[in-house]
Amino acid sequence: MSEARIDKWMWAVRIFKTRTIAAEACKKGRISINGALAKAARTVKPGDVIQVRKPPITYSFKVLQAIEKRVGAKLVSEMMENVTTPDQYELLEMSHISGFIDRAKGAGRPTKKDRRNLEEFTTPEFMDDFDFEFDFEEE
Repeated sequence: MSEARIDKWMWAVRIFKTRTIAAEACKKGRISINGALAKAARTVKPGDVIQVRKPPITYSFKVLQAIEKRVGAKLVSEMMENVTTPDQYELLEMSHISGFIDRAKGAGRPTKKDRRNLEEFTTPEFMDDFDFEFDFEEE
């Protein structure tokens, strides 16, 4: 098979959990093929570069094989190549670090994980080196 529908291909190579979610991403304009926005029925062929916008970053994948049947996770590397630039991963890391600080209004209470991330972010490293047990002489 030399061509495959974009929604089926993204589901088959495990970019999205379901084909419905993949088709919806196409409908919302989050998928582009070689720089052009793609609808769910658009076909991909080997050599195409697909950009998937999952805020805050844009992943890029190069199609090595066009498939429509889902494959095991170990075989995914034969079907596509991840060509996402390192600066996109830096954006992802920065969003993880600052994710708590610019929390959207009405997003609810912070989770325990959010609290731990914030504490890890705001606690200075040099505080670990101090021993706060002092010997006071009582008179």
